[in-house]
Amino acid sequence: MKAFTLSSLALALLLSGCQPAPSEHSNVPQPAAPSQASETQQNAWWDDAIFYQIWPRSFYDTNGDGHGDFNGMTAKLPYLQELGINALWLTPMFEAPSYHGYDFTQFYQVESDYGSMAEFEAFVQAADANGMKVILDLVINHISSEHEWFVRSAAGEAPYKDYFMWRDDMPAAGSGWGHAWSDNDKPDAVWHWNETRQQYYYAAFGASQPDVNLRHPDVVAEMEKMAKFWLDKGVAGFRLDAVRFAMEGGPDTQADTAETIAYWQTFNQFVKSVNPEAYLVGEAWVDIPVAARYFGEGQGLDQGFDFEVGYKILGLLQQNTAGEAQFGTMQSNQQQVADAAVLSQNVQQRADSVAPLNFFAPFLTNHDQERVAFQLKQHDSKAKLAAAMLFSSPGTPYIYYGEEIGLTQDRSGHDVFKRAPMLWDNSKQAGFTQSDNSWVEQLELFGDGFPDWWPDFLTQQLAAADRSVAAQQAEADSVWQLYKFLIAQKKQRPELGTDGSYDVSQLENGVVQITRELNGGKTLFVLNLTDSAQDISAISRSGLSASWAFDTDGDSLAAYGLLVLQSR
Repeated sequence: MKAFTLSSLALALLLSGCQPAPSEHSNVPQPAAPSQASETQQNAWWDDAIFYQIWPRSFYDTNGDGHGDFNGMTAKLPYLQELGINALWLTPMFEAPSYHGYDFTQFYQVESDYGSMAEFEAFVQAADANGMKVILDLVINHISSEHEWFVRSAAGEAPYKDYFMWRDDMPAAGSGWGHAWSDNDKPDAVWHWNETRQQYYYAAFGASQPDVNLRHPDVVAEMEKMAKFWLDKGVAGFRLDAVRFAMEGGPDTQADTAETIAYWQTFNQFVKSVNPEAYLVGEAWVDIPVAARYFGEGQGLDQGFDFEVGYKILGLLQQNTAGEAQFGTMQSNQQQVADAAVLSQNVQQRADSVAPLNFFAPFLTNHDQERVAFQLKQHDSKAKLAAAMLFSSPGTPYIYYGEEIGLTQDRSGHDVFKRAPMLWDNSKQAGFTQSDNSWVEQLELFGDGFPDWWPDFLTQQLAAADRSVAAQQAEADSVWQLYKFLIAQKKQRPELGTDGSYDVSQLENGVVQITRELNGGKTLFVLNLTDSAQDISAISRSGLSASWAFDTDGDSLAAYGLLVLQSR
């Protein structure tokens, strides 16, 4: 057996000041005693949250216009409650010209396609009544080129003139300007010509989304005013988009600058002055050591996403593949062998960073990434293993809507394929809408020549008869049932929190054991990462009983099978 062990971060080590002796087989360095930086709010509500990311336009339509809406999310709260969700992240829901909303034109108006402000407020209140916090996607880095601010800035009007970054000439090739998340040294990727002002403006995410000037006091004040407005509506915090790019420092310093991190510290202080329990989680799509800097020595963001863990988990389940992140600087690496050491290394890297372990929020995929089921070719057993690895990992887990039913996508390419409607049942439009057409069939939203892909894809999914919520709920060992089980365990078992130990070992036959322990409580995940049944008779089960055991007859674990054992 080859073993990879991350020593416990349990409270006992804090009290004793001792470190366990390294395993003679360990390939992972033992962590130092947790620093004072890890002594953050131990009882913050987000430490015990299970987040569910909703793309509102695709969740559930109640008025028959083919677009998901606030009332639809309200109607599905019982579903989310049954699943065990206690926190929701809504992707952009402010008024915007695009289907995705990351280029909003209004700070204080909801997207009209989703309903009215009163319906939004009713949704937030209903979620709270059902024990669910709601956070909003807040885009501070940029706004729409159709926003009044930009129109007036382009016209040279005071005080809007300097609300954005303008220059007279295009920087020369090789100057260092370009997309900060790649090696693209192309200034015209970020500097765009404005005919009205006869100048170039900076827009890292495309000409329609100009970056605001967060050095301007009026802009800073307005962003704080916007945050307070929505906090006063009852939202519990914000997922902050593109946090790495808030304050550009010039060529080659367009991301992760000290000025950017200081900005988020100041923003966090303001948000906490409005509501001390408000939560900020940042999208820093970058390697863990850099992402950890947004903790800001305890004064910055409350949490940041761990973008690496999803790559590592899915890499174990799909060999000989590679991919590139969008808007980040990470690449998923090719793997020839399903070596579970990457799981320990991931958690170790978090523990070794300048942020505490509970700063990191793990997830498998989000709205910018290919869906789990698509990557795994709709192999439900593999999807279950991915879920088990996610929920056994320390930190606040995030689920992208549909992951719990193995929702897939039609093809790679345009982001809309990753953001298509939820499949609720096997009725027309899969129960998403009573309209004959859903919003993804409004091809004018996606540019000239975009294919009408949805009807064929939907027909295929309905014919499969196992990919909807209704179908998944009817099966005892479905992906949905496993998610419900894992969510319940994460909420009920203290050892699955960040204080529990995290130990990974791998048998020669490819079977992986992930052990979480705390104060006598123990959960053991046994995962077969191979395509054939494997012997597990050597695994000690003393004091443990099976709580998820569909894939085993006792001494053998099925191909890509999962067994969960727990102390009483």
